[in-house]
Amino acid sequence: MTEKKRGRPATGETKIRGVRVPDAVWEEAKRKAAEEGKTVSDVVNELLRKYNAKK
Repeated sequence: MTEKKRGRPATGETKIRGVRVPDAVWEEAKRKAAEEGKTVSDVVNELLRKYNAKK
């Protein structure tokens, strides 16, 4: 018998990453992203792509 894994199964193809962000910064990012119809993950991915594209 195999041991049952705990937690929710992965829902996407990308790995979950952990970063430390001050609460005030996170809450403002969530608010602003929601106004734009985005998630904070969408915003972070967009910014990291722009950062990686810089020479």
